[in-house]
Amino acid sequence: MLMLAGIVLLHITTIILLLVAAIDNAWWVTNTVSTDLWGRWELANSAWHYTNLKDYPEEYLQAVQATTVLACIFAILALFVFVAQLFTLPKGQRFTFSGILQLISCLCIMIAASIYTAELHPNEMEGGFGHSYVLAWISFVLTFILAITYLILRKKSE
Repeated sequence: MLMLAGIVLLHITTIILLLVAAIDNAWWVTNTVSTDLWGRWELANSAWHYTNLKDYPEEYLQAVQATTVLACIFAILALFVFVAQLFTLPKGQRFTFSGILQLISCLCIMIAASIYTAELHPNEMEGGFGHSYVLAWISFVLTFILAITYLILRKKSE
């Protein structure tokens, strides 16, 4: 029971990290600019102003946005499926469907962070990746660990 509680807690933590990475405005930061997947905040006259992302290649940006949202959706679905399988899966069965959904979430966030790394800021000298970008990669590791755990986990017969 303690192991199941730990898995659910880790899964909820991963979902929260994915949502923060998708929503928060710190994928690329400088002293005067903070950029997320949806817009850019610029510091002018000691006030932050929101602008659209106009200098980014639109097809890559949309791919990053879509795969990040899909990662969040699949991670949430995997949690609901896991909880449902706890009550409906016969004893001795593996949580394969939960693991597959979590693996898809893992692949989506990896694709999003990889495209962002390779295509959206490849030659910029000023600034660096922010905490949302780091959270996306941490979420990738956690979703991968959860996917493997679900694929190995078997409902014990009592």
